[in-house]
Amino acid sequence: MSNEDVKQIGILLFPDVEELDAVGPWEVLSYWTRTFPEDGWRVFCFSADGKPVTCAKGLTVEAHHAMADMPALDVLLHPGGRGTRPQLDDSRHLAWVRSQRRSVPLMTSVCTGSLVYAAAGLLSGRPATTHRASLDRLKELDPTIDVRADERFVDDGDMVTCAGISAGIDMALHLVSRLGSVERARQVRRGMQYGPQPPV
Repeated sequence: MSNEDVKQIGILLFPDVEELDAVGPWEVLSYWTRTFPEDGWRVFCFSADGKPVTCAKGLTVEAHHAMADMPALDVLLHPGGRGTRPQLDDSRHLAWVRSQRRSVPLMTSVCTGSLVYAAAGLLSGRPATTHRASLDRLKELDPTIDVRADERFVDDGDMVTCAGISAGIDMALHLVSRLGSVERARQVRRGMQYGPQPPV
């Protein structure tokens, strides 16, 4: 399979991104794409300038690309975290998000990443979810959103949002199922030894 035939999934990194919002889906998607390259997908991380970012709890993560030099996306994953708060009023970032909506077939978010999509006007009249502590804020940003408070993730065709933090792992497995197959998602889950059995 040539590089031109490989489809691209990009995970956005930014200052104060919640670590697991980005790294949880990265674990799922990179396990999939590296273990099963024949499926024809690649995942990478990118930041605005291509430089490393410091996450919400102090972890520093390096980007593979800058926005200006990354491959064209087939899937965009916008994480959440404290760093999304300034993005809600950042006209340049919101304009960039809108520009991605015009060119990227599938937009996804983890946690409060959906707040950014709402602020950009991308969730009007659509079902969506976010971190449980931000459900009211999601509704405030756009009262037309059908806020799904009890759903782990919401797949609305070309837009997939999910609940807080660890829910990004479940959403990413759903993406493997949707973009690959149910059996492939099961293989990835088993390979990661992911089978939540909370001790408390």
